[in-house]
Amino acid sequence: MGRGRVELKRIENKINRQVTFAKRRNGLLKKAYELSVLCDAEVALIIFSNRGKLYEFCSGQSMPKTLERYQKCSYGGPDTAIQNKENELVQSSRNEYLKLKARVENLQRTQRNLLGEDLGSLGIKDLEQLEKQLDSSLRHIRSTRTQHMLDQLTDLQRKEQMLCEANKCLRRKVSSPVRTNHPA
Repeated sequence: MGRGRVELKRIENKINRQVTFAKRRNGLLKKAYELSVLCDAEVALIIFSNRGKLYEFCSGQSMPKTLERYQKCSYGGPDTAIQNKENELVQSSRNEYLKLKARVENLQRTQRNLLGEDLGSLGIKDLEQLEKQLDSSLRHIRSTRTQHMLDQLTDLQRKEQMLCEANKCLRRKVSSPVRTNHPA
């Protein structure tokens, strides 16, 4: 006759819980040892009791070396996750650099074309587009220059008007009889 299944729930009686923990802990440690011997596997087992006491088993050289080996594995270590993030960041930065480099080269080529250099590689459509761009730029430059000249003219007219007003005031002062206060 076999044992019945035990319902998995917290054991409320403190003494029974401690006895069960000790028995099951020993059974788990025994199974870990058997697995390491029978299968020549490197096994590490860490158990903390509810009181915080540490129980451990390691079939390898030492627990720290086994844990270090675990962290180096691709599936679990935080170092690997950090390294993957760093690799993604480096790749992203490299891609951004290449995009910016291509943009700078394109802008430099466009600038040379606008200056009339390296036009031999351009086709008729490109040359027509460049001509339209230059015409548009020239119109914009002329418009800006005209606006600056109009602004200067307005400023000079305002100054002229102020000087004329000041001149009129001075003429009135000069032409008006000077009164002197003499004691009588």
